[in-house]
Amino acid sequence: MPSSSVVVVSKCTIHPDHNSTIRSLRLSVSDLPMLACHYIQKGVLLPSPPLSSPDLLHLLKLSLSRTLSHFPALAGRLQTNHAGHVSILCNDHGVEFFHAKAPHLTSTALLPPPGCDIPPVYRRFFQYDNTLSYAGHTKPLVAVQVTELNDAVFVGCTMNHAVVDGTSFWNFFNTLAEFARGAKKISKSPDFTRDTVFDSPAVLPVPDGGPAATFSGDEPLREKIFHFSREAILKLKFRANSPALKPEISGEAVGKQRNDSWGANCKTNGTITSVFGDIVSKKDPTAEISSFQSLCAHLWRAVTRARNLSPDKTTTFRMAVNCRHRLEPRLKPLYFGNAIQSIPTAAKAGELLTNDLSWGADLLHHNVVAHDDATVRRGVKDWENNPRLFPLGNFDGAMITMGSSPRFPMYDNDFGWGRPLAVRSGRANKFDGKISAFPGAAGNGSVDLEVVLAPETMAGLENDSEFMQYVSGETVIN
Repeated sequence: MPSSSVVVVSKCTIHPDHNSTIRSLRLSVSDLPMLACHYIQKGVLLPSPPLSSPDLLHLLKLSLSRTLSHFPALAGRLQTNHAGHVSILCNDHGVEFFHAKAPHLTSTALLPPPGCDIPPVYRRFFQYDNTLSYAGHTKPLVAVQVTELNDAVFVGCTMNHAVVDGTSFWNFFNTLAEFARGAKKISKSPDFTRDTVFDSPAVLPVPDGGPAATFSGDEPLREKIFHFSREAILKLKFRANSPALKPEISGEAVGKQRNDSWGANCKTNGTITSVFGDIVSKKDPTAEISSFQSLCAHLWRAVTRARNLSPDKTTTFRMAVNCRHRLEPRLKPLYFGNAIQSIPTAAKAGELLTNDLSWGADLLHHNVVAHDDATVRRGVKDWENNPRLFPLGNFDGAMITMGSSPRFPMYDNDFGWGRPLAVRSGRANKFDGKISAFPGAAGNGSVDLEVVLAPETMAGLENDSEFMQYVSGETVIN
């Protein structure tokens, strides 16, 4: 599958179909650290549309123009004033639109059987490789590439990470699909409020010429999707919340969890009952370890085993959390920008592996639950006292960074001819230990983990029977 099979045939600039009524938006305490991160690269593989190529391009360009009118910040550029404050200048300069063709690529080739690595050709479906978000001072904040394949089409979106987080990214993408389907108005308008705890007069010192990436990006890596069905995740959740149990869970026990929805509890006769039938205190509805925390702990332990770390080596699992609902008062769910903080959870490799799944899952759970309004505000104050870029990377060989979320509406992107066949990413922000969580294509609580590891670590993970027994459609490699 040679990368040369993808050829860009045209490029143009798309402007909003209405002028912006917003002059500028100052980057926040949550935005500024991302200036040294690559632009986000995410996209969807769609069925072949019942449209000619010219009609398809006209539809997508028109839809993009309409979408930009509701997201005027994305049609602007970054600007740093004399005091050092960085803002988005909403000047309607537009975004770049690329049309590419790859007539020899099929959806079958792009969706190989379980057990195969992600085809590297996906990287050719995105623009602005290795571009740091600081470049938004001169580059567009968004680039959309539409790649026509033999029997499908890929819509790839590259977006400045100092301007958006995953929530804002997918709201934009969903709106683009919504207008392509023929919507006359937007259903989920972004909120451009800047009077929040994240708005700050603090200045981030930036070296002349801009920041440098915090990871090399040159090391050999393998990328793979591991699919976890709802059933498998419920088994992991049961293990995490039942430390006395062995890994093998009976069908009867898992059956008690059928109505689980990412760790949510259900109310019965005025009391709150966990999915295991246990009574949970009304004052502490978060006592239960969630499905996603259980899955993260499972991955953390498996990658730590595959890395063959010394028992006294500290391993760290970083998880990005959405702060919109953690603040008091809450931010609007569609607050535009970054509203995320990173939660590091550390443990000695020996302790993580000699204890059962519940031990590591409990560490992750308590850190997430403890990240409340006061914690968010402490994080803001800490950054204001020491403004710095986000240190993305695996600096000691023992780190894992979890990004994205299975909650994001990635498959709510029917452009008018069918929902996505798959969601994939480009090469941006990838290093040994970078994980991205996507909802499974089948929905119903399934999860796809996009795992990026050093080749020898990936091989160890593939041979890990404790890990692989929960992965759908794969067997341990001998």
